[in-house]
Amino acid sequence: MTPPADPLDAAGDQELGRLLKGYHEDVAALERLNEQVTAVRGRGEAAQGRVVAETSQTGGLTGLTIDPRAMRLGSDALAKAILEAAGEAARDAEQAAADLVTPFLAGTPLDDGMQDDPRGGRRR
Repeated sequence: MTPPADPLDAAGDQELGRLLKGYHEDVAALERLNEQVTAVRGRGEAAQGRVVAETSQTGGLTGLTIDPRAMRLGSDALAKAILEAAGEAARDAEQAAADLVTPFLAGTPLDDGMQDDPRGGRRR
């Protein structure tokens, strides 16, 4: 008894073979993109560089450095500086992830028409 034909075996159909090859290339490219986006880290500073925060692309805090001189700020000002640095880091990571993903979305149904604004940031 012969095994059933593999529906994804495109040996006899050149067009199907071409489409499958393109599909496999797209999947590999998306896997690489996922790895790159997962590795994105943002960096933000506050209090004249005495507080430095790093975040993942999801905004989760991955690092925090507080220069000993920042301790002179007092607890309220130090807390504000930490939040400021973390917010800046999250925005930095978000932009880095968007910069990676945008070329993959261009011309697809997922393309929301966002374009770079010459003044910085994104616009519709």
